[in-house]
Amino acid sequence: MRIAVVGAGSWGTALAQTIARHGQHGVVLWARRPEVAEAIASTRHNPDYLTGIAVDEAVEATSDLQQALSGASIVILAVPTHGMRDTATAARGVVASTAILVSAAKGFEERTGLTMTAVLREVFGDDAVARIAALSGPNIAIEIASGLPAATVIAGSDDTAAFVRDALTGPALRVYSTTDCIGVEYGGALKNVVAIAAGVCDGIGAGDNGKAAIITRGVAEMARLGLNVGASMMTFAGLAGLGDCIVTCMSPHSRNRQLGEAIARGATLDEALARIRMVVEGVSVTRVALRLAGQYHVDMPITREVFNTLFEGKSVTTALADLMGRDPAEELRGLSSGAHDAVP
Repeated sequence: MRIAVVGAGSWGTALAQTIARHGQHGVVLWARRPEVAEAIASTRHNPDYLTGIAVDEAVEATSDLQQALSGASIVILAVPTHGMRDTATAARGVVASTAILVSAAKGFEERTGLTMTAVLREVFGDDAVARIAALSGPNIAIEIASGLPAATVIAGSDDTAAFVRDALTGPALRVYSTTDCIGVEYGGALKNVVAIAAGVCDGIGAGDNGKAAIITRGVAEMARLGLNVGASMMTFAGLAGLGDCIVTCMSPHSRNRQLGEAIARGATLDEALARIRMVVEGVSVTRVALRLAGQYHVDMPITREVFNTLFEGKSVTTALADLMGRDPAEELRGLSSGAHDAVP
């Protein structure tokens, strides 16, 4: 079959590369800027992302969206969350009515607080609901593109998730399926906030114990919010929850972790973003997550302190002290599966 990857950033390039390497399907990579598509086609290198990776000859590169989507059975939208709606709207008129639409973005639409599959449902309409899915997991782009072993999860209806799972699974990428789209997307988005906090731990020298506490308690508050919007508790113990959170908090390639570390070492938010020079989804996710926490009356102390540090000028040392100084509590509060018991 033909698989289209829309978005030639690091993640889109990595996905196209690993699918092409499997050798089972035709792969086309769409780049927004013609010069990027032309460079990939002529030099087999993306001039802006993963520049050291030789893009497989089987990857067709184009900046013509109609050409990219023509005949594609699976369309993977690997664009930043702030561009998902516009990209999907542009694709709506040319994508096949039977094509499966997969979001590979990890975050929320900031204005509406919607997940990416919810955005796709709004753009493509009710008739496309069964064909919409989300891809998420512990997948650092440079490692995927380099052919290192990894696993990920695809969430959607039973038939759709299984179809994409089987199409994308290869020697270096093992794909699992689930029907818990809410859990997969909330996990993929919220772990970015936890990774910023983990980066702060690195920046101030909080130690391995402190960082482990941030990761595990971060997963707990991710799950608390997820349960209140209909996710399964177990999803947050899987690839899109704990797995993705661990790698994003630990990897030197993680932009969210890098951001937290830079801020802990004295950079302003604008300075840290300028140094990274790529989208850091955790910044907008933090704003949306705190808004959702208030809406659902969910206790998210790490998210709150990340927000205060990023946007309210609070020092990281004071934020950490306030986290450590909270009243003692029962570890699994708010995590009764199916009970959706929020903590005020």
